[in-house]
Amino acid sequence: MSNPPHVLAVCGSLRDGSYTRIALRSVLDSASERGATTTFVDLREYDLPVFDPDHEDVEDAVRLREKLQRADSVVLGSPMYHGSYAAPLKNALDYCGFDEFEETTVGLLCVAGGSFPTATLDHLRSVCRALNAWVLPHQVAIPSASRQFEDGELVNEKIEERIEVLGTRAVQYARIEPDPACFESTHNVGAGD
Repeated sequence: MSNPPHVLAVCGSLRDGSYTRIALRSVLDSASERGATTTFVDLREYDLPVFDPDHEDVEDAVRLREKLQRADSVVLGSPMYHGSYAAPLKNALDYCGFDEFEETTVGLLCVAGGSFPTATLDHLRSVCRALNAWVLPHQVAIPSASRQFEDGELVNEKIEERIEVLGTRAVQYARIEPDPACFESTHNVGAGD
């Protein structure tokens, strides 16, 4: 574990004016205010072709995995696409595995243009549990995103408070003693004994 703890955020949105990116930067600001060092991973800056297990040592995938392995807490953020999370984030996670996530604290954040994006958060939670990550109970959902932001700034105080708590929890639980491996992870291909 790092001292101070290191919190990394991965943005699953490729859109220039991404609300997900704005919200994740706020999470990292909150973590930094609590003494953590932070890293922002913008998947627009990574050349990750569609995952092929026969060619998983793509240069940018190696760079991504190294950054994730150095993190004590990881916050995953995604827009909601068709009731789930975005393909760039799914593809990035497919390049990763137990080495990057096992016994790592993970926070979740999702942004939706419309209704409340609970399915997206549930899908991300399932993936993280399959990798035996310790997923924070506190998560952030931002519905009707265009009404929550103005001029690149979050204007909804309740959501802003939830984002601040997510950053706080990412630091607070960065060193949590993990439980034994969860059921999902023991049935995931590549799981240890």
